[in-house]
Amino acid sequence: MAITLESLRRVRATNPPRLLFYGPAGVGKTTLAQEFPDPIFLQTEDGTPGDVELNTFGLLKSYGEVMEAIGVIYDQNLPFKTVVLDSMTEMQRLIFAETCARGDEKGNQKQNIEDFGYGKGYVYAQRVTQELVEALNLLRRDRNMAIILICHSTVERFDDPESVSYDRYDLDLHNKIKGMIERDMDGIFLLKHKVSIEKEEQGFNKERALAKGGSQVWLHANPKPAFVAKNRYGIKAAIYTRGKGFEMLAPSFPKFGDEPAADDGQQADAA
Repeated sequence: MAITLESLRRVRATNPPRLLFYGPAGVGKTTLAQEFPDPIFLQTEDGTPGDVELNTFGLLKSYGEVMEAIGVIYDQNLPFKTVVLDSMTEMQRLIFAETCARGDEKGNQKQNIEDFGYGKGYVYAQRVTQELVEALNLLRRDRNMAIILICHSTVERFDDPESVSYDRYDLDLHNKIKGMIERDMDGIFLLKHKVSIEKEEQGFNKERALAKGGSQVWLHANPKPAFVAKNRYGIKAAIYTRGKGFEMLAPSFPKFGDEPAADDGQQADAA
């Protein structure tokens, strides 16, 4: 196609959101995902909240089973509006196992991702991860489904080139995989209990720190030195109220689920 001035046009994001929720165990990540319209869960680990009912294929124990489940959703055009992968942290283990089973460039299988040597295993794992990402994006593009990944959190040291090193909340993923996922997501949200620290005098010029609060769960939507986060929708940090999370976030998202996606020439992903 010849590029001319007449080719220039204005576009906006119309595809459903691709989101990642992460945070400590039990903070409400799965519960928040369940609040999205008509979700179906791809469960790679146990741990369903006791008071939540999920549409699920059951525990998927291999990379092949996950891809097969995605294929069923796509081919049979199942009546769901959101697909939730719970969790991406455990999915990474399945990706590594699949990578080892495929082996190196000569087809030599490995027992462990480190057995490839020189970090090559993680490079091969990126290719397998890309297959997963592309399959999920097909559901988004062709079936107009929102994509949600749930991830565990970890506290990692961050070496800031402009300051001293410090600890921050991060995704519990290997850096090679994490970088791919972070780039693909429209929103990365940290769910964490709000905790305040108070000092208590103990006498003899001694004191101790006491953590208080923790009843409120905050959804952090923008990056800070203390944690990884981002979003392309202008969403601000807010208190997550159980049962009202999607209601709080929905006005910022393009509509999805009820209407077919626009033609390729009429839509563009937010950059």
